[in-house]
Amino acid sequence: MTIAPARRHVDQQPAPDLVAAEQAAARFLAALDIDLDSESLRDTPRRMAKAYAELLTARPFDLTTFPNDEGYDELVLARSIPIRSVCEHHLLPFVGVAHVGYLPGDRILGLSKLARVVELFAHRPQVQERLTKQVAEWLALELAPKGVGVVIEAEHLCMTLRGVRATGATTVTSTLLGALRDDARSRAEFFSLTGAH
Repeated sequence: MTIAPARRHVDQQPAPDLVAAEQAAARFLAALDIDLDSESLRDTPRRMAKAYAELLTARPFDLTTFPNDEGYDELVLARSIPIRSVCEHHLLPFVGVAHVGYLPGDRILGLSKLARVVELFAHRPQVQERLTKQVAEWLALELAPKGVGVVIEAEHLCMTLRGVRATGATTVTSTLLGALRDDARSRAEFFSLTGAH
């Protein structure tokens, strides 16, 4: 007997109001004394509104899980998932990679969904510490695995383009839950496979 995969539609964000965002962007740029009358800048408020809407709106997806019929109990890890988010303090982007792993319980996850979950929480104003924790806790809640681990490595433009201007500096955050936190060998394996030592 074949058991069908379990699916749950995930869409947590309302559609952005692009007209209001464009008007606000025009007022913002005007307040910074940027002349929007030139041909090259005339459509900047519209483009700016669309760009931020894209950065701040995660695509909906179907969370697909399958029975762990074979009883697989080793680490499942997706490395170097591209990540882009916006720092909630300056609304400047931060970009990098996420490494997301779990020790399966009764169900396994469609692998592309690990990247979708990262996107779900990255596409909103964020701090990296919270983002790392949100991804791990959401997977723990939805999948009930034996353990979850998330490491994010990112460059923050609010730190490299302004203020201290620490070009090339990256920030690394991690969250470990369950066996990946409590069992030293599982934790070491996770960090070894992610390349985060």
